[in-house]
Amino acid sequence: MHLATENEQYLSELPEHAGSFKDTRIVEFIFLLSEQWHLDQSTRYQAVELLERFLIKQVEQMWETSRGSDKGGAQGQGSSWSSVRDQILNTFVLRLVSCVQLASKLSLHYCRVTSDTALKFLQSLKCSYSKQELLESELAVLNTLHFHINVSTPLAYLELLLEVLGHNGCLLPAKPLHQLCVQLLDFCYLTRETIYDTLLKITIENSTPSKLQEAKFLTVKEDFMLLAVGIISTGVFILSPGRWEQVVEHLNCITGITPQSILEFSYAVLSRILGNNTP
Repeated sequence: MHLATENEQYLSELPEHAGSFKDTRIVEFIFLLSEQWHLDQSTRYQAVELLERFLIKQVEQMWETSRGSDKGGAQGQGSSWSSVRDQILNTFVLRLVSCVQLASKLSLHYCRVTSDTALKFLQSLKCSYSKQELLESELAVLNTLHFHINVSTPLAYLELLLEVLGHNGCLLPAKPLHQLCVQLLDFCYLTRETIYDTLLKITIENSTPSKLQEAKFLTVKEDFMLLAVGIISTGVFILSPGRWEQVVEHLNCITGITPQSILEFSYAVLSRILGNNTP
């Protein structure tokens, strides 16, 4: 109930540009860096979410500041946006590393990334920063997010729902299903745009969605509960297809998400996995 309430609150306050910084290259960078530093699964998802939320707020703040100081009309606004973009790009890798560092400090396994480790990595990319600059970068992220960094990730929803299914008597292969679901969650993060594009077209029954339809679909793209439910449904369909209908029924009772919505999400994921429209 707590996660459901948190998810609903997040969706009700969703920024206009939510998801803008979940580009495949960014997600892949964070995943590979987390793997290199031997961080646990939850850390990489938390780092993605932290970076996303931080960058959106930072861009909004910088844009407002630049607009306030530049009243030169359209040309002035163009130069202001260029300035904001340059500032973001110049510190992007540093901020990304800071988000991974902060996420590692929130890990229950206490496997945190030290300043020495972070600096060594940055130096390998020919980025010259001091420990003081690294600390200031962490503080910049914390201040921008008002120290609200312990956010739930889709992995938390996924694992809790799997526990509830087991408690409700769904006799599923727990360990292999969990492993497969985590792999599917990685896959969805790395192919996010394609999967949600397919899901949107299925939902509206139209291959050319309008800008308004895409804007309204943003809450679906950012719905962690739907993502977790869709991942579990897809995992069960792959591992134990005979139990799929029972699991979908249970997921519907637990979350209120309709069987049709669960089916459509699984279809979108399977379509991307198989590379065609007939999974």
